[in-house]
Amino acid sequence: MTLQIGSPAPDFEAETTIGKIRFHDWISTSWCVLFSHPKDFTPVCTTELGYMARMKPEFDRRDVKIIGLSVDPVTHHARWAQDIAETQGTAPNYPMIGDTDLHISKLYGMLPAVAGGDAAQRTAADNQTVRNVFVIGPDKRIKLILVYPMTTGRNFDEVLRVIDSLQLTAKHRVATPANWKPGEDVIIAGSVTDEEAKTLYPQGWKAPKPYLRIVPAPRG
Repeated sequence: MTLQIGSPAPDFEAETTIGKIRFHDWISTSWCVLFSHPKDFTPVCTTELGYMARMKPEFDRRDVKIIGLSVDPVTHHARWAQDIAETQGTAPNYPMIGDTDLHISKLYGMLPAVAGGDAAQRTAADNQTVRNVFVIGPDKRIKLILVYPMTTGRNFDEVLRVIDSLQLTAKHRVATPANWKPGEDVIIAGSVTDEEAKTLYPQGWKAPKPYLRIVPAPRG
């Protein structure tokens, strides 16, 4: 399956560190970040899991649920969490999926359908494409897909920035410019006519070009 922005996020049942879940039910009406790892006890992912644990209050504040995935069993995740706490200062405080049959990794297009074998015998290199970040909206559709190589740690500050943009633009007919941060000016969406914009933004807007209409970020 090839997933794209706007695709329905595949539902599944899985064993996790908080017990068995059905993914869509677990998300409920929240946003979600699903981020995957090729193997437990890998160095880059160890730093990522610790960083996400420290950032969790920021995701909570935005009503975003975090869930990790690795092809190793949940029992391995529990042991890995001890290493993460020791080296990163914080153990994972969000669930981790055990994808030992590779079902979810295949369902989300991170491994080819023909991938198989005992997950315990697969190396991180075998699973190197299982290094994705999926942001999923309350409508259970995929809003963002990021794919990272094994040697590059993920920028979760950027994921948070994108979520701020996604949540703003889901409520208001605007887009955010390059390197935008919350509180900065935004762009009136191209789908909004000038006549509609006069109603939405009676204070007017800056327009260095007719198609580039800049307004302060809406509040609320």
